[in-house]
Amino acid sequence: MRTVLERALDALTPSHIKTIRYLIGVDGGGTGTRLRLADLDGNLLGQGEAGPSALGQGVEQAWHHIQQALQAACRQAGLDSLNLAECAIGLGLSGATVAAQAQAFMRIQPGYAHVVLDNDGYTTVLGAHGGAPGAVVAAGTGSVGEALRADGSRVMSSGWGWINGDEGSGAWLGLKAMRHAQQALDGRVPAGLLARAVWAFAGSDRETLLAWCASAAQHGHARLAPLVFENAAHDPVAQGFVGEAVAELERLALALDPQGQLPLALCGSVALRLAPHFSESIRARCVAPQGDSAAGALLLIRGALTEMGS
Repeated sequence: MRTVLERALDALTPSHIKTIRYLIGVDGGGTGTRLRLADLDGNLLGQGEAGPSALGQGVEQAWHHIQQALQAACRQAGLDSLNLAECAIGLGLSGATVAAQAQAFMRIQPGYAHVVLDNDGYTTVLGAHGGAPGAVVAAGTGSVGEALRADGSRVMSSGWGWINGDEGSGAWLGLKAMRHAQQALDGRVPAGLLARAVWAFAGSDRETLLAWCASAAQHGHARLAPLVFENAAHDPVAQGFVGEAVAELERLALALDPQGQLPLALCGSVALRLAPHFSESIRARCVAPQGDSAAGALLLIRGALTEMGS
């Protein structure tokens, strides 16, 4: 099966390249969108942020927030507006591996000269290792692991979505915290600090908790994750959830690179918070990321243009 990048390159011709004046890199997930605007040499002109652009939350919303982030970057760069026909955009978006979502997103692109779409795990790898081989375990609202091997092949693990997977992520921790709070409300388990913190945040009776869960979705549940961390020192249930998250992310790292040959970067608020609890063997492989997913998205689009122009 050909990748999204390979299919997108088919649409680019040298004549398109000559019209491009600006490069845009986008990192989009379930919590927010981060965008970088650069010139053709990769010099940063401006940055912008907006709401979530995970494709699973809707492709129209994704483009809306991407355009909002672009407007913010233009303001920072001192530009009134951009002609999208002079812009090439690389996007690392959560949900891009779902073909139907990716196709729907690409169908309504608002007029960019060229669009390259891939998943946010891959752009995170590119950004973290500057385009060189390496592995990334990213855990924030969701979780995913991806590695770029020396032979150019890619491997991805986790990233199955917040309901069925994304183990070790903020939403995963939030789901566990909510289930525990519900069980405590029933009297099935003791009501400790974590359960009471969830009640204070989301509601302390059945009707209120059910209403909260019905509207919370991925981002809402991820907002419960800080309660797990805040109570871990004094609540054994919260401490256990933290330990489970560490174990899940370590399994993810090992699945990506069983021999431990690639440098490993940890990205995302949850992964960074859990990093001190990782085993010595995993910590020994860790390197500081060179850049973030938005920087990786800029590398993605620059690489596409370079390949077509050569």
